[in-house]
Amino acid sequence: MKALMIREWGGNDKAVMEDVPVPQPAPGEVLVRIRAAGINPVDWKVREGYLKDYVSLPRILGSDFAGDVAALGEGVTDFPVATAVYGMKGFGGGAFAEYTTLAASSIAPKPASLTYAQAAAVPLAAVTAWHSLFEAGQIQPGQRVLIHAAAGGVGHFAVQFAKIAGAYVIGTASARNEAFVRGLGADEFVDYNAAKFESVVKPVDLVLDTVGFEVSTRSLDVLKAGGKLVCMVTPPPVEAAAPRQIQATYTNVQPTTAILTSISQCIEDKRVQPHISQTFSLDQIHEALQANQTQSTRGKIAVDFNN
Repeated sequence: MKALMIREWGGNDKAVMEDVPVPQPAPGEVLVRIRAAGINPVDWKVREGYLKDYVSLPRILGSDFAGDVAALGEGVTDFPVATAVYGMKGFGGGAFAEYTTLAASSIAPKPASLTYAQAAAVPLAAVTAWHSLFEAGQIQPGQRVLIHAAAGGVGHFAVQFAKIAGAYVIGTASARNEAFVRGLGADEFVDYNAAKFESVVKPVDLVLDTVGFEVSTRSLDVLKAGGKLVCMVTPPPVEAAAPRQIQATYTNVQPTTAILTSISQCIEDKRVQPHISQTFSLDQIHEALQANQTQSTRGKIAVDFNN
């Protein structure tokens, strides 16, 4: 099978399409024939070596995917062969390939209303948003929630989930994305190029920080005592948060069939819609990775293996 392999850390030239054996599912696993993959910042960050303390080489790149179950490992009964599914590989990698194996407990049936490319753009970003809001953030109806980078992959799902939860949502993004973010359901919009969010946002109960670095620390200034800051990029400012009675945590994404099924239901009910800004073919996967690394992406980028 074809697979995008890295054998040393570095730029796009270090990711090489190779012919490798088709993996075989272990007990509790499924073999999936991949039809499409989603592009995430973690993909090029792994390639560049930012996560080399946590992952090893050689490895196949890729996190998100959608495809069809091709074979079952011992003990798997929930997903008959040929079932259309979606899921994520995470740091384990392996989605930028024609086949991959993973635990049956970390996939779910693909939302019927989505194409494979649309579905492949969902898992990592949507599960991150879901966990950050409902598990780490413990969001409650009527709360005020600030979502940074609200037009991005995680952010655009988070806005929609927060509205489902009954929250008042404030989203930050560049001015060109205002109509998009408001269209997702945001009640307020802050152009981060025009104003510092901490100078215009009234106190909130929960902040989702998809940017990191100084944005995490600045976010403490808009949180109420007893509020929560959920960080996704850099470590949370725990020491600075404690004296203000703010809980600062780092999101820990663990995909499960249950969470993916809940997300699927929101999509099928038309309460959530993934947005894909660009779709590439498998032969253009290097261009897709470059676009994610160098451009400000609205929603997600997908790679359609059937193109």
